[in-house]
Amino acid sequence: MKSDRALALLAPAAALVAAMLSGCSRVEQAPAVSYTLLDGRRTELAALRGHVVLVNFWATDCAPCVEEMPAMVANWRRFSPQGFETLAVAMQTDPPALVSNFAQARALPFGVVIDNTGEVARRLGNVQFTPTSLLINKRGEIVKRWVGKTDFEALAPLIAELDGRG
Repeated sequence: MKSDRALALLAPAAALVAAMLSGCSRVEQAPAVSYTLLDGRRTELAALRGHVVLVNFWATDCAPCVEEMPAMVANWRRFSPQGFETLAVAMQTDPPALVSNFAQARALPFGVVIDNTGEVARRLGNVQFTPTSLLINKRGEIVKRWVGKTDFEALAPLIAELDGRG
């Protein structure tokens, strides 16, 4: 009896390990999230369904975030003609005026989100560290997460694959 109970307790862990070793990953649906863009427009993540989307959580005082912005802009310029979208979500601790100045000074061409309540960060996985990025496929599923700087070299073929051009 005890061995049956032990096996029952170990089975879920064994299945998880097997999935990890086989390269399988759990895909999760991106939650419904509304947000305000820097220009004041309110919209929601669901409006981007049908597009591959990179959501990047960043802060103006985060050195790695600032360092990766040029690569993020280059990535957006490369893939936006195919409908790729990028949302740069400024963390709750960043004053909107500072975010606005940063975005204007660097001519950020993609959507910049002001998350002044922290709701976007909470809904998309309780993000607390910057930079953190999520890649969302056309069906609205989160297929990849990065905590720390995004590897844009590795990201490019993944975007192309998700977009159907890989």
